[in-house]
Amino acid sequence: MKRVLLDENLPHKLRLDLHEFDTATVQYVGFAGLKNGELLREAEASGFEVFVTGDKTLEYEQNLQGRRIAVVSLSAPHWALVEPQVGRIIFAIANAIPGSFTRVDCGTFSRRRPRPSAPGPI
Repeated sequence: MKRVLLDENLPHKLRLDLHEFDTATVQYVGFAGLKNGELLREAEASGFEVFVTGDKTLEYEQNLQGRRIAVVSLSAPHWALVEPQVGRIIFAIANAIPGSFTRVDCGTFSRRRPRPSAPGPI
């Protein structure tokens, strides 16, 4: 059973849907507040195999070559967008290999309200 660590920027509800893995949150294991490089080192040292995050820049900030942990990055950390993609997230975790980076497109969150459409012909 893969050990999975969820970043602090993800909804805790996701952990409940990843029951086929041994899943913990950054807060639960005491890693809250650690920066990416240090967080990945601590996660590896603690035996986690996959780190799931909503951080879109991690791919460019961290070199995963030679790492024993894989990273799965979600395009949006908002539950309303993540929940319909749980199956794709599970697939990405199940197929993650050490040192890999996988992006799961969950859509994009926007605070903008859609503009009302123009009234139609009378």
